[in-house]
Amino acid sequence: MSEQILVPALGESITEATVSKWLKKPGEKVIADDPIVELETDKVNLEVPSPVDGIFTEQQAKEGETVKVGAVLGIVTQGEIKSDTTKPIVKNLESSKETEQKVSSIKEKVDEIGIINEHQQDKEDPAEEEPLILNDEALVLNNEEEEKELNKNKILSPAVRKIVTEKKIDTNQITGSGKDGRIVKGDLINLMGANPKPSERKIKYGPEERFKMTRLRQTIAKRLKEAQENAAMLTTFNEVDMTNIISMRKDNQDDFQSRFGVKLGFMSFFVKSCIVALKSFPAINAEVEGQEIVYKNYYNISFAVGTERGLVVPVLKKADELSFAEIEKNIKIISEKARNSNLTIEDLQGGTFTISNGGVYGSMLSTPILNPPQSAVLGMHNIVERAIIIDKQIKIRPIMYLALSYDHRIIDGKDSVSFLKMVKENLEDPRRLFLDV
Repeated sequence: MSEQILVPALGESITEATVSKWLKKPGEKVIADDPIVELETDKVNLEVPSPVDGIFTEQQAKEGETVKVGAVLGIVTQGEIKSDTTKPIVKNLESSKETEQKVSSIKEKVDEIGIINEHQQDKEDPAEEEPLILNDEALVLNNEEEEKELNKNKILSPAVRKIVTEKKIDTNQITGSGKDGRIVKGDLINLMGANPKPSERKIKYGPEERFKMTRLRQTIAKRLKEAQENAAMLTTFNEVDMTNIISMRKDNQDDFQSRFGVKLGFMSFFVKSCIVALKSFPAINAEVEGQEIVYKNYYNISFAVGTERGLVVPVLKKADELSFAEIEKNIKIISEKARNSNLTIEDLQGGTFTISNGGVYGSMLSTPILNPPQSAVLGMHNIVERAIIIDKQIKIRPIMYLALSYDHRIIDGKDSVSFLKMVKENLEDPRRLFLDV
């Protein structure tokens, strides 16, 4: 009896996928729920399991092929394929004969080696060897080329030696133009002025490489373009002094980690700060749907995660009901799932507001793009010590620039600026987060 392997339902608005990789080959034994093929959708990669125990007998879709929901990917035949028991016996007999022949050959070689070694020992008796006498002549290089090589690499003028040390130049790659092939300063100048070699990638792959965009990359490009075309996008900026948060993390890190098994990061502070501000400015947690504005009274925070396949934006569900420790734990779990391509459709749906941390890559400032259908996104950036004025005095403080991009169709400038100002105040005085003010 045969069972079909079908393309499963892929979630909301997803009707097709790409066959990314076959995990089993025809003829292989499989167990029910064993992953057989990996599919790539617009949002995630997912594995399709075997429906029954049996033998994977037929592959009906090629890698890279686009398949619709419900399409047949392959066939699994229930039961086991009986093997021919006579062939292994013959094979074993043949291998046994081969083994005997190899053993006999090895034995003969060992005997020969023994005879040779005995002969060499008789011939090379240490007692009969003449003593080795070292004198000054033994230290003289008779070969002129060897002498030149020595001079080139070892005898360097102070000026040349300084350049070689500072620039970490390999003298073996230089042909000296001085007497007896010695390296002179002009040789180093010529080397540093020479045109650089082509990149290793160009040498290996040629001047251009061309690859088809993955389905995920196509979706990212499509959604970002739609965000620019369909929303009246505007960005407002502010800065936040991270002194108090850094101090709080430092003072409580060991106790927090030992108690909850996870590090206290910056993201939990930002999530909490944004939720407090979102409750005060509901339009920023809303979306446009046709001619209506849909206000969300729940707070699912999307956060951007960079992976080898591209940027994905999983969702931290019911973030307003989570503690600092629960936020950090869930972010860690979801981020690992994203990097291992184990995200599900549910992990990517339902977000109401996005936080993007470009600071982990060194970004100083950016204008983040909306994550439709959401109406706002907060951009975090790197923390840099900057000079600021406090009480008419110049102070050096760890400063982070914040950027809020928003849909001006439903969010006014006053609300966007006030929202970002509240986020800033919550971060600069983290005690406010525990008072929900």
